[in-house]
Amino acid sequence: MTYASLLARFSSSRPDQQKAIFSTLFIAGNKLQTLFDSHIPQVSLKQFMLLSLVRQAKPPLSLTRLGSLLGCSRQNVKKLAAVLEQKGFLSIRPDSDDPRAVSVRLTEQGEHFFQVEFAAYQGELDYLFQVYSEQEVETLFQLMSKLYEGIERLTEKINQEANHEPDSRPV
Repeated sequence: MTYASLLARFSSSRPDQQKAIFSTLFIAGNKLQTLFDSHIPQVSLKQFMLLSLVRQAKPPLSLTRLGSLLGCSRQNVKKLAAVLEQKGFLSIRPDSDDPRAVSVRLTEQGEHFFQVEFAAYQGELDYLFQVYSEQEVETLFQLMSKLYEGIERLTEKINQEANHEPDSRPV
């Protein structure tokens, strides 16, 4: 069975298409992680995603907020950040605004990684998206944003059910 034949089997109805999209996201994520982890030895894909968020964050974010953005627990982010701190890419320090929290900052070595070492891999990211037209990239970006909205809604629903709260959203 090929991936194309599998998709063809799931193309006949909306529920089947939803299953195929969900499966595709999972499979694509695994394939990208495998490619990335085997190709860029300095950091894993999860470490890279944390570095990217920390680099873009102004002001620096807490471990809890980073976990929320990455879709994982504070403890998982703390483990990733500790490894990246040992490698010299991040610093973990008490937050200046909240002494109970810690914030994560990119070091000069971390910035160097993005400016010099990772820049070499930007061409591969471009290569990944060469199968799309400019319009398709924009459409995919918009659709992925909507998917994220759906994930947030599902998270709220599950949390409400876990807390036995009625759903307060309009239908």
